[in-house]
Amino acid sequence: MEDGRGESIWDRFSKTPGKVGDGTNGDVACDHYHRYREDIALMKSLGMQAYRFSVAWPRILPTGRGKVNPKGLDFYNRLVDGLLEAGITPFVTLYHWDLPQTLQDQGGWPRRSTAEAFVEYTEVVARALGDRVKNWITHNEPWCISLLSHEKGLHAPGLKDFRQALAASHHVLLSHGWAVPVIRAASPGAQVGITLNLSPAEPASPSAADYDAFRHHDGYFNRWFLDPLYGRHYPADMIADYVKAGHLPSEGFTVVQPGDLEAIAVDTDFLGVNYYNRAVLRSDKVPEEKNHPRTVHLAPESEWTEMGWEVHPDSLRKLLTRLHVDYGPRKLYVTENGASFSTPPDDKGRVPDEKRLNFLRDHFLAARKAMDAGAPLAGYFVWSFMDNFEWDRGYLQRFGIVWVDYKTQQRIPKDSALWYRDVIKANGVQVP
Repeated sequence: MEDGRGESIWDRFSKTPGKVGDGTNGDVACDHYHRYREDIALMKSLGMQAYRFSVAWPRILPTGRGKVNPKGLDFYNRLVDGLLEAGITPFVTLYHWDLPQTLQDQGGWPRRSTAEAFVEYTEVVARALGDRVKNWITHNEPWCISLLSHEKGLHAPGLKDFRQALAASHHVLLSHGWAVPVIRAASPGAQVGITLNLSPAEPASPSAADYDAFRHHDGYFNRWFLDPLYGRHYPADMIADYVKAGHLPSEGFTVVQPGDLEAIAVDTDFLGVNYYNRAVLRSDKVPEEKNHPRTVHLAPESEWTEMGWEVHPDSLRKLLTRLHVDYGPRKLYVTENGASFSTPPDDKGRVPDEKRLNFLRDHFLAARKAMDAGAPLAGYFVWSFMDNFEWDRGYLQRFGIVWVDYKTQQRIPKDSALWYRDVIKANGVQVP
């Protein structure tokens, strides 16, 4: 591990045969660690006003707790200083799935002690960067950290235990609640929030069965995280569902201790929203021939992204509006939105990624409509700046507005990046 970085659960997971689609790992990826100055210059040339990046926990605390790795902090100090010198505002995400393997060996997120370790890590980073960084995100996508990784087993650490997944979800939220006041103390005047990946959904028909499928999906993906963050406790209907299915004991969600829910509902300055696609729910409890005819259909697969996700911009409008009306966050940021299309450079070195450009245009317009309806949208981050290692998909998917040749590390702004530059300029921001 270079410059003292410890092993993460993704180092271990990605090097386990069969876990990553193309058999690769993220050891080098787009090599931002060595090429950050070049990347900052490219961001500046595109007129980018903010850069959201994630700190690697095992780079700071190689075993999760205890001794700090000074070379790790040095890198993020240089990165933050370089961004500020370029006039780019840093948005720091403290946890983006790379738990130190040592903590996983001790039980990982299903254990309360990991939430305590996260607060220790948070304080180290906030004290080091908090004089210059004023925008903080505690966690990226608690659903992925807990359920995708501990119930479905598709992400590190690759477990398939629903009870463990639910315990992990609570401890992730709890660690957020504990970390927010720590960040505020170390970074006076900071704006602090959390980012959720949310799945706006619709029933496939007006039938009671489809509405129940919709209710459960909304609870599983969305309300399980939104409700406690906004002081509503965990949704009672979902606890009942999980008890009935045997995922929780008959006593309910017993991992919750006195004071936990108050901590999770800590006041925050914004909610980050990662949106990619919607869900249309059809009941699996009623035979198709006995259910109502479908009235809501997904778009043809020819219009989906290469991740196999439907393109549906209006669901972003609906999602942002719902969050504004139902939960009332002070501010909203779209912290991720984008599409995977693998359009390569042509013989002139141009990357004509028209599908991505159209995707972004249509989602920007949908976000504008949500703002017109009152949603307090304060910013929009495209996923992603560069092509990179896409977790269990490896390098099979390309989300970047900048093409990366992984062999040469050449960066080529795609047509979508040049269009994005023009959008920034048209919105009144001076592009160098």
